[in-house]
This record gives sequence, C-alpha cells and structure tokens, in this order.
Amino acid sequence: MNFSDMTLAEFTDRLASSDAVPGGGGASALAGCLGTCLGSMVAHLTVGKKKYADAQEDMEELIRKTRTLREELLALIDRDAEMFAPLSKTYSMPKSTPEEIAKRDEAMKEALNGACQAPLQIMEKMCAALDLIRTAAEKGSSLAVSDAGDAAVFCKAALQGASLNVFINTKLMKDRAAAKDYNDRANRMLQEYVPLADRIYHQVAGQLVV
Repeated sequence: MNFSDMTLAEFTDRLASSDAVPGGGGASALAGCLGTCLGSMVAHLTVGKKKYADAQEDMEELIRKTRTLREELLALIDRDAEMFAPLSKTYSMPKSTPEEIAKRDEAMKEALNGACQAPLQIMEKMCAALDLIRTAAEKGSSLAVSDAGDAAVFCKAALQGASLNVFINTKLMKDRAAAKDYNDRANRMLQEYVPLADRIYHQVAGQLVV
C-alpha cells in the first residue's frame, strides 16, 4: 500500500512505529499538503462573493494551482520513502577490503544524492504554496482569514522539516561540493520563505487579536 493511500489512522500508526518510513520527510510532505488544502479552502470560500469580486480571478487561479500542489505533495510522501530504501541498504554493505569500501562509498554517494531529492522538492512546493497563501491571506474572505494563517504555519513547518531531511543527508556526503550545493539551495528557500510565513501569520494574528 502506498502511504498516501492509507487512512489517517493507518498512516499515523505507521509514523509512530519503529519503522524507518514514513519519517520526517513524509510527515513534512503531509503537513505541507494540509497547509495547501487550507489555502484552497480560503479561496473556495471567497469565489462567488460580491464583496470579493476583484479577487475572483486570483482565487480561481489559487484553486487550480493548489490542486496540483496537493497531488504532488501526496506523491512525495511515497517518493521520500522510496528514496530512503537504497540509503538504508548501503549501511549493511561489506567494507572489509578496499574494493568493498570503494563499492560501498559509490553506493552511498548515489543513495545520499537520491535521498536529498524528495525533501528539496517538498521545500520547492512549500515556497510555491506560501506565495499562494499570501494571496489568500491578503485577498481572501475575512471569515476564513484564520485558515490562511493556519496554512502558513503548516507550510512553514513543512519547509523547515524537509530542510532537516536535506541536511542530515548532506552531512554524510564525502563530496562536500555537492553537499554545499544542496545546502545552499535549501538555505536560500529558508531565508526567503520562513520570514514570509511569519509575516503571513503575524498579519493574520494582527487582524484577530484585540
């Protein structure tokens, strides 16, 4: 069974168990999907309302884009788990001779590179989602503004969570140039989009706290 096809009870039971997958990457993808869903909900609650006629086109676009993002994020739950399997196998590879060590090192290099891909993609999806959620918070129905804030919080958690899954893999890389490239990509997204998520949250909280 694909993790994305599990019931919530099945997924959370598996996540809470001693099984290695799903792990932080899959949980981050799910958190990001939930945040993206909330952004879509705000848009759905806005379209068709006379008061928000000027935002109609933006909200319709938001609904279309979040639908794609949600599908991609669900797929990334499974993709992250799939890419962990080769990495797990490398730890049990023999390393008694120079030949075995070289073979193991090459397999480890390939596996670590592969294991960085899904978390980086999750981060990229979260950046796209947060751009949309900013629009939802600014132009969406005031009756759902708290949901826009919730969406930003979920997506920020997913962004930061996925980054840790990048960093734990790059830490093990012997190819430090490749590690730096992955780290730089992750850090650029964190530096731009964590503050954006915080701004959305504080904007929403400022409208609600009296």
